[in-house]
Amino acid sequence: METDVLRVQNLQTSFYTDEGEVKAVDGVSFNLPKGKTLGIVGESGSGKSITALSILQLLASNGGIKGGEIVFKGDNLVNYTEEQMRAIRGNAISMIFQEPMTSLNPVFTVGQQISESLIKHQKLSKKKAMERSVDLLKLVGIPSPEARVKNYPYELSGGMRQRVMIAMALSCDPEMLIADEPTTALDVTIQAQILDLIKELQHRLGMSVMFITHDLGVVAETCDYVAVMYAGQVVEYADVYTLFANPKHPYTIGLLNSLPRHDVDQDKLEPIRGNVPSIRDMPQGCRFAPRCPAATDLCRSKLPALEPSGNGNDVRCWIYTEEWDGEAEVEVYGKTRIAQS
Repeated sequence: METDVLRVQNLQTSFYTDEGEVKAVDGVSFNLPKGKTLGIVGESGSGKSITALSILQLLASNGGIKGGEIVFKGDNLVNYTEEQMRAIRGNAISMIFQEPMTSLNPVFTVGQQISESLIKHQKLSKKKAMERSVDLLKLVGIPSPEARVKNYPYELSGGMRQRVMIAMALSCDPEMLIADEPTTALDVTIQAQILDLIKELQHRLGMSVMFITHDLGVVAETCDYVAVMYAGQVVEYADVYTLFANPKHPYTIGLLNSLPRHDVDQDKLEPIRGNVPSIRDMPQGCRFAPRCPAATDLCRSKLPALEPSGNGNDVRCWIYTEEWDGEAEVEVYGKTRIAQS
């Protein structure tokens, strides 16, 4: 039986602006089993990164967690003080940020920046921490680590900076790694190397990984479970094989249909019409209803809950409930979905 290293339940994160409270994350729930990889996918603005930052309580000063639980190894991190969270960050839970050039401090060498966590959490001397930094650079595949440890970030390529970020994240042997779009700014060759490196280190260290990405191809290759987010909510959650073989939510189907495929003939790709709604002005009912080709009056007036729909999928959609008021067979982006009777 799998043990969950992280359980997020009904997470609600808000920011306060001149226009009032803005709910960036609204009722997000998912589990991350020990040693497994969870992919968080969705368009920009869906709340993926804010969910990750909420876990580590790294939100901007005008933001905060308004409700829900973030249970890490049995403890609810929502109740932790800032001092307690500092003991967690970079130690038990580490994060690889999206853009290494803005995440690394330009006035310190990479060795100094890696050493900081080792001195803080592992209580190593400066000399021992620097020796460990060299070992970590070697671990992530950076050549001549003894020389590179003395370099400043601007002296390294994008791929090497990302490897430095991974070395920093792994410095204290964390039990959980959050990777927020770790390959976005890299070319495809370096991207593949970084993904292989993360998988190899996960297997070696037994880490759980939360992988945030736009790329469903990366999800299919690297993840065990997938949470699809839209407008601050999880709309579908399943294991990776179930999700790709039998997607349930119209948004998930739309994402998959918008990808080029090599195993079938495609005259053209089918895009998802419209745009993600502003978090300042969410639709009254289902948040995907304005873009959904199967939406009914029920969808436009009442928000569905995230519930099991059968076959292992948890789905936030009226189609799979007894309250569904539409046709029994619903055509969604060229695929037929059967409503429950």
